[in-house]
Amino acid sequence: MFTLYSWNVNGIRSAAEQGFLEWFAAADPDVVCVQEVKALPEQVSPELLAPLGYHASWHPAERRGYSGVATFSRRPPLAVQVGLGRRDVDREGRVLVSEFPALFVVNAYFPNSQRDHARLPYKLAFCRAMLRKLNALRKLKPVLLCGDFNIAHHEIDLANPKANRKNAGFLPEERAWLERLARRHGYVDSFRRRCPDPGHYSWWSQRAGVRERNIGWRLDMVWISAELLPALRDAAIHPQVHGSDHCPVSASLELDRG
Repeated sequence: MFTLYSWNVNGIRSAAEQGFLEWFAAADPDVVCVQEVKALPEQVSPELLAPLGYHASWHPAERRGYSGVATFSRRPPLAVQVGLGRRDVDREGRVLVSEFPALFVVNAYFPNSQRDHARLPYKLAFCRAMLRKLNALRKLKPVLLCGDFNIAHHEIDLANPKANRKNAGFLPEERAWLERLARRHGYVDSFRRRCPDPGHYSWWSQRAGVRERNIGWRLDMVWISAELLPALRDAAIHPQVHGSDHCPVSASLELDRG
């Protein structure tokens, strides 16, 4: 079984102080994709740079203390691609592509449109570039896309949809991109394929009591190209894991561990 976790750690050094490495060891994953690392590789300890001796790929943002992604894999990938080939995107450390024998793993931290929607055009441009990348990769082998999408797809994916219709993360333009990803391009939301029930979220505001009352959004996801659907065995959200305002999400597929 090939098991992958994705987690927006909201600062990997902060998450480490709250048990990230202990969680990593207990999870025993094949691949862990983390977003919003908020650190350069040289700013972290050797234990955090490559947890448990896993192969590590880092794509930090140019701006210190901002964004950044890292991918840790039990076995080294065949190849790693950094970014989407767009300067405006890649300077923010948002994408890593790791090639394994059976599939590509795309680790992505989608931009936030911001409260005043100022970055919505940038986010939609990112989405278009991401789709081009996904479809180019898919010509070679199946694709798994994971990360913090900063989008809640359907009303079931957030606790208060009516109150958030005009808010970043639930805007019609953002949701429409996910709809095209599914309906026109044949990608599958692994968690929703396994669990159609409401009340499952991966991000909560840090205001007091919000997480305890489960007033959240499902922003963190694992999507797979349709060819991988027969291999999907499980998909889950892990709200019991703390250390960030997000929690990890995971998917398990019956593939070679390579």
